[in-house]
Amino acid sequence: MVDPSPGRGPVVEADGISKRFGATVALSDAGISVAPGESHALVGRNGAGKSTLVSILTGLQQPDTGTLRFHGEPAPAPGDTDAWRSRVACVYQRSTIIPGLTVAENLFLDRQSTGALRPISWKRLRHRASDLLAEYGVDVDPAARAEDLTVEQRQFVEIARALSFGARFIILDEPTAKLDARGIERLFDKLRALQRQGVAFLFISHHLQEVYELCGTVTVYRDARHIVTAPVAELGQEALVEAMTGESPRGGEPAWSVTCGTSALAPLLEVSGLSLDGAYHDVTLTVHAGEVVGLAGAAASGNVRLGETLAGLRRPRSGTVTVAGRPVRTGHVPDALAAGIGFVPEDRHLQGLVPDRSVAENATLTVTDQLGPFGMVLPSRTRAFAERMIAGLGIKTPGASASVSDLSGGNQQKVVIARALATRPHVLVAVRPTNGVDVKSKEALLGAVRGVADSGKSALIVSDELDDLRVCDRVLVMFHGRVVAEFPHGWSDERLVAAMEGMPGLNDTKESDASHH
Repeated sequence: MVDPSPGRGPVVEADGISKRFGATVALSDAGISVAPGESHALVGRNGAGKSTLVSILTGLQQPDTGTLRFHGEPAPAPGDTDAWRSRVACVYQRSTIIPGLTVAENLFLDRQSTGALRPISWKRLRHRASDLLAEYGVDVDPAARAEDLTVEQRQFVEIARALSFGARFIILDEPTAKLDARGIERLFDKLRALQRQGVAFLFISHHLQEVYELCGTVTVYRDARHIVTAPVAELGQEALVEAMTGESPRGGEPAWSVTCGTSALAPLLEVSGLSLDGAYHDVTLTVHAGEVVGLAGAAASGNVRLGETLAGLRRPRSGTVTVAGRPVRTGHVPDALAAGIGFVPEDRHLQGLVPDRSVAENATLTVTDQLGPFGMVLPSRTRAFAERMIAGLGIKTPGASASVSDLSGGNQQKVVIARALATRPHVLVAVRPTNGVDVKSKEALLGAVRGVADSGKSALIVSDELDDLRVCDRVLVMFHGRVVAEFPHGWSDERLVAAMEGMPGLNDTKESDASHH
């Protein structure tokens, strides 16, 4: 790692940064400082404020209070795109490379010609691209189409493009999420080489072991606040997770426990050898009657894709799903419904609600066959059905005919859950069921999920939110597409987070031990 030479200030320095969105405090008096040639990790749980800080560091948002400086100079004016590009770039988890263009075209998009009125010389453009790629040791053909590149190659192209604007500070947002072990190793080698040239990186990752492999300094955010900045070598793994969660480790327990006990009650959901390319591999699990099971995992763990597969939204490459002894045709939503799987999707706005329709219509979308004879939908039956659900879940609405878009977020989410429960499913699969709702609504929503199990059915909560998982009888943890651990009820925040973040140093359990549940 390159130490900053005397007289050279930080490449970026943010101090006293606060940002609110309405009543939500996204950042409160937070800050960060990154030195030239440094690889600096920024870690924290979802909602800690990392994304808001990135949006401020890249000029997409302006802070309400605080100062931001690059190389000791004030940040550029809002909207001065060229000035921002020359100071900072962000390589996001979702690539910004345009697939239909060549590497050279992507590198010099909107800069193809050296003069405003000159025609584009494609030969000269490819030479410029070759020189740029060679300068930073990126072995990619400038004439190759971007859609033919690997994920790793696209990341290298994005980094080279950022450097071509003059930026010497690059933010990497979950850069290893879609890379295999060899790809991660090559990426880290490239980053270390660029560090020796004085390029600084802000490394954001849920895989904390990578922080120890790559970074010299780590900053932890929690609940919109800066908690600690320290040299990685001086902050042990348990101390790092404690800073993220606010909970001290509890002695006397194994780091993660894997329980192999079986329930005496009937299995309602049985998943065997389920695999989906690019998402998860060989997942086997069982959920029994009367159980709420958590499926925890950070970004790119595969847990959300698995939940969507159970609901029929994705077709796996291999494996079987059985509900109450009945095989389910995978990749087919009607068959999943018919088999007894109720589903609460991750995003109620995009996937869960028809905003210009009434509460009654939204709540009964899955049971139209019960609302009248010969395929007819009788308004009186729809209203009566919906009113029972409104009363049962305590949905606050002027009436069944009110537009669902007029409800609060928590009550909209209750409508989504009501619809999932309308079919009286054997298994309720709920993805982040309390996302974006207030504390009181969270309690009611999780109570509704718990009530499914208490009535003799079962539920699977797919989430990385610890509050969602506390209602579970046990929690399975996914990491890099595999189930790696299982926790009984009563787990500690520190150990569950360590498992989700892939911290083998805090784990006495091998992956293979957890894959048989």
